[in-house]
Amino acid sequence: MGLIAFLPQLLLAVPAGLIADRLDRRAVIIVTNIGALIGSLLFVMLAVQHSQSIAAYFGALLLYSTADALGVPATRAMLPSLVTGERHLRATALISSVSQFGTIAGPALAGILIAFSAASAFAVAALLQVAAIVAFFFLDSRVPTEQHDESLWQSAVGGFRFVIDRKIILGAISLDLVAVLFGGATALLPIYATQILHVGATGYGVLRAAPAVGAAIVGLWLIRRPIQRNGARWLFWCIGGFGVSTIVFGLSHNMPLSLLALAATGGFDMVSVVIRNALTQLGVPAMMRGRVSAFENVFIGASNQLGTFESGMVAAWLGPVASVVLGGCATVFVVALWVGIFPALRRFDHLDVSSRA
Repeated sequence: MGLIAFLPQLLLAVPAGLIADRLDRRAVIIVTNIGALIGSLLFVMLAVQHSQSIAAYFGALLLYSTADALGVPATRAMLPSLVTGERHLRATALISSVSQFGTIAGPALAGILIAFSAASAFAVAALLQVAAIVAFFFLDSRVPTEQHDESLWQSAVGGFRFVIDRKIILGAISLDLVAVLFGGATALLPIYATQILHVGATGYGVLRAAPAVGAAIVGLWLIRRPIQRNGARWLFWCIGGFGVSTIVFGLSHNMPLSLLALAATGGFDMVSVVIRNALTQLGVPAMMRGRVSAFENVFIGASNQLGTFESGMVAAWLGPVASVVLGGCATVFVVALWVGIFPALRRFDHLDVSSRA
């Protein structure tokens, strides 16, 4: 499932970025959400029929993931054209907080619906997809028209070249990639719940929700008090704090301390997400945001999937505690390394004028 969800992000990054920058982004978002809706409806149909065809479920997931991969760059690139400056920072924090609320409430609501039937859970998801499509019709798509004097290939590689040339953006994206790659402890939560903390399935659910709770709390704080200065300091210290919190969780045998450490990882990650979004959106020309977002989306997907793989492999070799602790140590080391490798990122200050960095 993870591979099927990630492959479209990787294989469609170039066309998704071009589509987001050359076409009306609102139209792209609506069309791709309709594609995702069709995927959701296929899940409803399969559940109603009590299908046991793995290929059919994978096909529905592939359709949903493909639509999502084509739509995400346009969605991410559209926000700065709707709100700018401090409002963009507040909007990013609000969106991230709502997402974290979904992470907490979604599985709980799904569990209640699945108690009635799996089909009802998929049906509610499809109805919410319809609501999203309707909502997008009310957005104002104010995107500058680009003069397409360059070839498709030149335009396609333009986003990658832009990121490589802008060391401050490359540093922020790669730092987040490496931090999530090494510092992700969520993949090993089932082992911690059953073998280390001995809290069972219920405890696992609480552990799984803790990072989202921490992120939601910090997100609400950022909505009221957005970060405007000392962007580099906030970024490095928060990703370093993410690594330290991961180490604390890895060594903990106490449930309250483990929950606090996981909540801290979510909170620190929320700050880094807001700062990275400010860099990759406000610091990028409007006509190139789709291609840069597609490039970033590949990094995010890779870090999540490869991070899960890395945690599992190290846990198989050295045990779960060593996997988590070493991952946290690697994150802290990478932060120190990036301070020296990316001086432009180190000098980054104003979040609302990051394009000048």
